[in-house]
Amino acid sequence: MGFFKNLKGGKISARLLISPETRVKELATRMSVSIGTYFIDRDQPQLSPEDAEVVRRFHQLYYGSWLAEIADTINLSWFGHQLLKCPLDLWIYQELLVRTRPDFVVETGTWCGGSALYFAMLFDHLGHGRVITVDIDAKSNRPEHPRISYVTGSSVDPAVVAQVQEIVGNDRALIVLDSDHHAGHVYEELLVYSKLVQTGDYLIVEDTNINGHPAYPDFGPGPMEAIDKFLSGNDEFVIDRRCERFLMTLYPRGYLRRSRPASTLV
Repeated sequence: MGFFKNLKGGKISARLLISPETRVKELATRMSVSIGTYFIDRDQPQLSPEDAEVVRRFHQLYYGSWLAEIADTINLSWFGHQLLKCPLDLWIYQELLVRTRPDFVVETGTWCGGSALYFAMLFDHLGHGRVITVDIDAKSNRPEHPRISYVTGSSVDPAVVAQVQEIVGNDRALIVLDSDHHAGHVYEELLVYSKLVQTGDYLIVEDTNINGHPAYPDFGPGPMEAIDKFLSGNDEFVIDRRCERFLMTLYPRGYLRRSRPASTLV
């Protein structure tokens, strides 16, 4: 009610003339929460062959039901905006953002913008951070948020890469690769966007489960194969299996953490 008490005698208070972007930031400041220090850092036990088979079969059911369009297992809604994720991976994203506190999330593959909004609202709670999201299609119903910057174009177009690099500069970035899932494209993304990741920060390759790992065996070489090729010539990143502790993830072996500085940082 206090907001409306500024209306007197038909005059509009200057308070009401504040831009929507500023208003959102003020509200975000008010909703910020106390950030704790509890994080999961220990390695997880290796599954027995029997348990691993249970996980594999559940994964095939979970993903295969969505792929066959008979269930909505990965069709999620975040404040009314669609995103295609496993909720357990979204929880891991939250933990990584809180633990590492990057200045940016750089996402390739915007889709409907639901994941970009998810990251932006997490940044609202943290009180810091911006989202850069890249896609060849600019959908008309994408969510608007002052922390989100949309870039239209191919994620491996040199002009797009240069634009993203210019925005990030020397700040810290968490990278999420979720555009064209064919191995050649993902490998190109790994080469260019890995340069933005600083020591201790993350480069996440989504949908490494396809092409039989263990889902969608007919896809052909995809993200998992791109990672294998990338890591065969790069010893600066390690696979962080702690991020797979919920057993169900759409990104097996896809959470990459930079373990040592790059030879040349952007």
